[in-house]
Parts: sequence; C-alpha cells; structure tokens
Amino acid sequence: MTVPRVLVFDSGVGGLSVADCIHRQLPGVRLVYLADNAGFPYGAQPESVVIERSQALIRLALSEFPCDVIVVACNTASTVVLPYLRAMTPIPVIGVVPAVKPAAGVSENRRIGVLATPATVRRPYLTDLIDEFASDCTVERLGHPDLVQWIENLVSGSPVPEQALSVALQPFRDVGVDTVVLGCTHYPLIKDLLQRQLPAVKHWVDSGEAIARRVIWLFEQQGLELESLMALNSKEGVVDAALFSGDVPRGIGGFLNGLGLATNDIRGSWPSAAAGVIAGGSA
Repeated sequence: MTVPRVLVFDSGVGGLSVADCIHRQLPGVRLVYLADNAGFPYGAQPESVVIERSQALIRLALSEFPCDVIVVACNTASTVVLPYLRAMTPIPVIGVVPAVKPAAGVSENRRIGVLATPATVRRPYLTDLIDEFASDCTVERLGHPDLVQWIENLVSGSPVPEQALSVALQPFRDVGVDTVVLGCTHYPLIKDLLQRQLPAVKHWVDSGEAIARRVIWLFEQQGLELESLMALNSKEGVVDAALFSGDVPRGIGGFLNGLGLATNDIRGSWPSAAAGVIAGGSA
C-alpha cells in the first residue's frame, strides 16, 4: 500500500500542534510541514497577500511532494484562502475555525474564554460562530498581540514571559470562565503553561483533534485501510520535509523531535525559485 501524505500549512510553527494531532491518530501517515514564516504573521497582511502567498507556496510544495490531503492549519488563512485553494487543486482541503461549538457543549457555567490573535478576535466569522453556537454563554474574547510571537520564540529556546502572560490572561479570571477555546494553532503548544496559569479552567478546547478526525474521514472516503495507518509507525520519522519560506527557526529540529515529528529534511528560504512569485507579500 502506498502510504498517504498530508501537507500541513501555516504561517509559522503553530500548525505543528495540528500535525501532532494527525500523527497521534494516524501514526502511519506521512507529513510535509510548510510554514510561510517569511510572511508571518498573516493577521498583519492584506487578504490578497495571504491568498497569493498561500497559493504559490502550496502549489510548489505539491509539485515536489504530492499529497492526498491539504490542511490549512492557520485561522487567518482559513478565513480567506480555502475557496481559492479548492479551485486550484482537486486535493481535499481542510481549514480550521475556533472550536466555539464544542466549547459551548462542555461549559458548565456558560462562561467561555476565546484566546485568539487580534486578527481572529476582530473577524466577523468569530461573532457568527458565537451567535450560532454559544448565544446563551458569556464569551470573553482575548486577542493578545504578542502571544504568537512568544511561542515562535519558544522554539528557539526563549521562554514565554510568564508574568506578562499572567497579566494578559486576567480577563478570563475576572469573568470566571470554566472553558477556554485555543483559537490559534500556536496555543496548544503551550497548553501546559496555560493550564498552570488558569487552574480553575476545567475544559481546554482546540481544533486539532477535529481536524485529525476529518483527515481520517477523508481517507475513509478514499478507500484507504485505516487500521494499518493507525498501527504503522515509521522508524525513519514521519515528516518527509519541514519547509520554511524564511530562515529555519533556530532549535526547530529539537522541537520537532520533542513532538515526535522528526525529519531529516529541514529547509529554509524555500523555495528560492518562488522568490519572485511571493516577494510582494513579505513586507
């Protein structure tokens, strides 16, 4: 059986939390990780730039690494690029949205915190999700401008400033939320730290497991033998390549190893041939 492969795309390292979920549910599936860190953060980019860069990089990645499923593991990109990617390729494309619906399903005191990026907090689609699935809840939105960058820095060995993080999370304590939505794929990477900061929170909800289940469903539709994919575990590492449009993040090899996502192929400034295609979006 040809082992299927999933392309996981993000603007930084946050999508590794999603890749981790896919790997844990389907350890036999191969992965390619693609990060447009030269365009990071996407929340600061015009939508047209996000669309152009995403399409260009994903198209080039697929030309070198044919894949069976594409996962856009970035909330900002998912709100704008999915229709364009689906028009570009017949390969199934999965996006992410903040997990408001499952959070409303588990919250006991009907007080929910949504921890996201400033761009996600501002987008109307988050309001629509809350209105549809959590209209009976008090929902505190928190879009911190530095948290994603702190997590990017964590890969290189710089610890998250815990005192500043504690101050940032105070609105959740003030409201008394019992459930927190991790509305950015970066945030599950520091879930242990967040749990220590907010010990009263009973439920932590993110999109990673739901995305992994969707990948499983798509493979089922393709007639793949899931039992073997769930049992197989390659000793060579499951990530065929980790591709970065900017510099390779210092410490990324060890970080990947720590997640069980080892790879022998880590590339920066990838691909140089695409520089002319995407240069306009890197400012």
